[in-house]
Amino acid sequence: MAADIDVIDGPNDEGEMFERPGKLSDPLPRPYPNDEAAAAANNGAIPPDLSLMVKARHAGADYLFALLTGYVDPPEGTELLPGLYYNPYFGGGAIAMERQLQDGQIEYEDGTPCTTSQMAKDVSVFLAWAAEPEHDVRKKQGMQTAIALVALCGLTGYYKRLKWAPLKTRKITYTK
Repeated sequence: MAADIDVIDGPNDEGEMFERPGKLSDPLPRPYPNDEAAAAANNGAIPPDLSLMVKARHAGADYLFALLTGYVDPPEGTELLPGLYYNPYFGGGAIAMERQLQDGQIEYEDGTPCTTSQMAKDVSVFLAWAAEPEHDVRKKQGMQTAIALVALCGLTGYYKRLKWAPLKTRKITYTK
């Protein structure tokens, strides 16, 4: 799947950039070649880098889930500028991104119903992984470290008793 995408890499020995098949370790390619093209395609706004969005927001993946599923009609008396949509989970309630997810948009291979909330959950979980791809390895290493520390504490306690027991149980008598 990654090899289907050509990635610009380099420079080579001659100082030129070249294309090569993608690898799983390559970062996700950017959708726009530069910030000017991104702004032109998005009504003058440069879209944020979503790879760290889960870590950049207070509630993380829950915020993204709420943002993707929270589009509603604006309350009475609320006027929105043209091109803005109402989402109470976005600061100020007016967001330029229209609703991206609709029921039945895609078809899951395993037959999972394609609902807005299911797709929003998938996107949120993926972006949480993209923000910290080393998360699972770090948790496993933390558990291994905790187990090693418990074993080390046990060995240290045993060594202490072995080393200091003769001194603790000795009897000192003073003679004149």
